[in-house]
Amino acid sequence: MPVRTPDPDPGDNGDEREPLSTPFSGAPSGSGPNTNPAWLSEVELAEARRRLPMLYVEALPVRTDGMGAVTQVGILLRATPLGEMTRTLVSGRVRYGETVRDALFRHVENDLGPMAFPLLPPQPAPFTVAEYFPLPGMSAFHDDRQHAVSLAYVVPVTGTCEPRQDALEVTWLSPEEAASEALSAEMEGGRGTLIRLGLASVGALR
Repeated sequence: MPVRTPDPDPGDNGDEREPLSTPFSGAPSGSGPNTNPAWLSEVELAEARRRLPMLYVEALPVRTDGMGAVTQVGILLRATPLGEMTRTLVSGRVRYGETVRDALFRHVENDLGPMAFPLLPPQPAPFTVAEYFPLPGMSAFHDDRQHAVSLAYVVPVTGTCEPRQDALEVTWLSPEEAASEALSAEMEGGRGTLIRLGLASVGALR
């Protein structure tokens, strides 16, 4: 199944959402003029994707107990531009001039709401680097639009998660359920593999 990671909001309209309404839409989501000089038009984005790898961050939201052990894993439900329902992770592009930490915080807030309260260290370290290719079989990850390089993180959240924008709901699963083949079959772009790698990195798989 092709991956449909969100694209950045062209304006700084407070929400700074990277909408998943369609990966081919270049129209600003806000009513004001384009205030982001790094925003690419529809044509420019297509050309950049044809020539350059695109940088993304992805987050596996988790809840932990008092000892720091993972007890639940948050999986998002989204509707693709083709109308299909798919399971996925928090994800999105890194903007020009934006730190990886800021991009990670922004996407967690965009998908899980401002009260999710993610716990991010000053210098977050990814548990893996996932390479998405437009041609299947080159890696465990696939994106039919582009070659994308994704820095993947396990992110504990301590607040209330209320999915918004294109994220329809978040389902909290046990680590065993999140790592299951049944869930992996519902994940887009090979992200079931990413979930297992993330859980293994924090000792949540036995």
